[in-house]
Amino acid sequence: MSEAVLYDGAYIKGALEAMLFASGEAVEVSALARAIGITVNDADAYIKDLIEDYGGKRGAEIIRLGSKCQMRTNPAFYGPVNALMRIPEKKTLTQVLLETLAIIAYKQPVTKAAIEEIRGLSADHAVNRLVELDLVRECGRLDAPGRPILFETTDEFMKRFGIASLDELKNMDISSLTEE
Repeated sequence: MSEAVLYDGAYIKGALEAMLFASGEAVEVSALARAIGITVNDADAYIKDLIEDYGGKRGAEIIRLGSKCQMRTNPAFYGPVNALMRIPEKKTLTQVLLETLAIIAYKQPVTKAAIEEIRGLSADHAVNRLVELDLVRECGRLDAPGRPILFETTDEFMKRFGIASLDELKNMDISSLTEE
């Protein structure tokens, strides 16, 4: 018999909340479930409850990132947190970076050559900048002559754009994301 059977729902939600707070990073739901000794389906249900509990009204929020979840500062309170901590403001993406990021997001995994073919311009600077911003990462090599590097989006990409899965991309309004 699993030890988790002895835990009530409040304890499990508290344990999930504590683990997410302590980790500071996105954590696989399966790892959270294992740590408490519950099923992934049960962990999913408790996490959905926690997301509803927070509901955008508190200073922190819990978000889903595919099979992971994370506790983070509610973006509505970025101003006061920035004033206290003097966090550098995130810059909006230039049109070139946004176009390159969109290609990577929709075509991933994708090579620089494929990006350049779509854009008609060199992608070196844009891809390198997106890697620096942790929006894109190398994810392997294409099995082709020269073995070019493949790129994909990161969890930071999903956090920055407020999406839980790549399926949500088709409904995004990107007009506010570029510099004037």
